[in-house]
Amino acid sequence: MSVNELNQKFGIANILNFVEAAAGVPVVEITTAEASARIALIGAQVLEWQPAGAAPVLWISRAAVYQVGKGVRGGVPICWPWFGAGEAGKPAHGFVRTRMWQVRSTAQMADGVVVTLGIADSAETRAIWDYAFDLEMIVTVGKTLTMALVTKNTGEVPFTITDALHTYFHIGDIAQTIVQGLDGTTYLDKVLDFTEHTQQGDVIFAGETDRVYVNTQATCVINDTAQNRGIHIAKSGSDTTVVWNPWAEKEKGFADMAAGEYQQMVCVETCNAADDKISIAPKQTHSLVAVVSVL
Repeated sequence: MSVNELNQKFGIANILNFVEAAAGVPVVEITTAEASARIALIGAQVLEWQPAGAAPVLWISRAAVYQVGKGVRGGVPICWPWFGAGEAGKPAHGFVRTRMWQVRSTAQMADGVVVTLGIADSAETRAIWDYAFDLEMIVTVGKTLTMALVTKNTGEVPFTITDALHTYFHIGDIAQTIVQGLDGTTYLDKVLDFTEHTQQGDVIFAGETDRVYVNTQATCVINDTAQNRGIHIAKSGSDTTVVWNPWAEKEKGFADMAAGEYQQMVCVETCNAADDKISIAPKQTHSLVAVVSVL
């Protein structure tokens, strides 16, 4: 469907419209009195969310690439139906983050503008992962940002997934940033060969950080001291939180990150990962939800 057709069918005058970020890369742009946002149809990826009068909350690389078949470095990539490395020959973080999703509905509600995007199994997805599914990303843009990734098993056999809302947050200075809410939580440290540790106090950053916090349903707060704000991430349907910053050396390996950008970003990801697997019976659903607010 072309951008013009999308606007005719789903546009909301003076509030929501569709544009092309690049050839073949349609993006939803939303502007209200409360907030603005952008969502890419490729990957159903929330790219930006910014409460009115506030600094950007989500981080997007200055070197990000907008291209058919590719995800964008930043925002909220969706990892599904697996998180992390796939089996041999299969894409990392699953296959939905680089595919075109369909717009299912747009609406202006009391709590914000709601955009529902969807994708279902096809011969192409069955060749990668042989299950019948329907997946929706429901994004509510208002004073808070609510993202719900809803998995439905439309087949006759159960399946098991891991998934994530791999959220990149914009911060003033990683060296002045702490993440609260994980004290006492067990984590697997990917930088230290997946060894198991227990978080002591707040998460602070002084080098590459890549941690999978397990058995936690806690709300996290990013204390963005340099910008004098707290970013709150509440969640449901998630028992894992991943905290990631690549730091200077690892950043060099990403062609779609500009030099030094690691200093203005941190990922706090709402996940089901590692041994936290979700089994979904036929005709049943699972919802992974993150609610982001700024205080």
